[in-house]
Amino acid sequence: IKQKKRHMGDTKHFCPVSLKENFVLYPGLQEHAAKYKEKIYYFSTSEYRDKFLKNPEEYVAHNEPLQAPPLRVCLLGIHGAGKTTCAREITDKLGIFHIQFEEYLQELLLPKTKRKVGPSFDEDHEDDNKIPEELEDFSQTVTKTETEKTKQEVELTDEEKAIKANLVENTELPPEVLDKIVPDWWKKEPFRSTGFILDGFPRTSDEASYLSERGLCPDVAVYIQVEEGNILNRLFPPRLKKWKDKQLKKKEYKKKLKELKAKKRV
Repeated sequence: IKQKKRHMGDTKHFCPVSLKENFVLYPGLQEHAAKYKEKIYYFSTSEYRDKFLKNPEEYVAHNEPLQAPPLRVCLLGIHGAGKTTCAREITDKLGIFHIQFEEYLQELLLPKTKRKVGPSFDEDHEDDNKIPEELEDFSQTVTKTETEKTKQEVELTDEEKAIKANLVENTELPPEVLDKIVPDWWKKEPFRSTGFILDGFPRTSDEASYLSERGLCPDVAVYIQVEEGNILNRLFPPRLKKWKDKQLKKKEYKKKLKELKAKKRV
């Protein structure tokens, strides 16, 4: 039996209410379908279907086609897969924003921590090469104000503590913290009308569920798969150079400390 062709509405299988109110292409479900002017519309929830039926003219096209939202991409992959490099290339070609999730979290903490935190950064690098207080008078590199700054304890809010724990210990960010960060990229300008490529988020199934529950749908999700050997060949040389530079600084610091101690004895 030949089935009768379905005449879909202006938004095809996407929910027209999600498009109008959230500017998101959210796939509708067949069980939440409704017919209006001989056309079938799918909705993401039954509540949105009821909302449409109360005032359908608000959600359908009139003189011009409905405006589609800009491109929103989630770019995923393990550390060192080349996400940031690929994201920069894509954003340059498409003219959309590049949001590096981990870097964005670092920027939220920088005003208080004054430096980046996490396994990739030396948590104690300032203390390693710190001149002892009893030798400060003999050193021209350390000023009184700098010493006072290091003594001041940084007070972090609960939100900032959660972000720091995420960066240092890789603990998941709670939904209330994500609510203050992620929805703005979908709902506020200039991201809302320009689009973006989100580099490194979502990283877990819980974070993916968070996006789904909030109705924040990316148009494309790309996962970059890379062999471990390729990552090692690319990341090891610069890491080795960084380690060598650090060892050289330690050597210079010890030499300077020895000279200051000798100067103090004299």
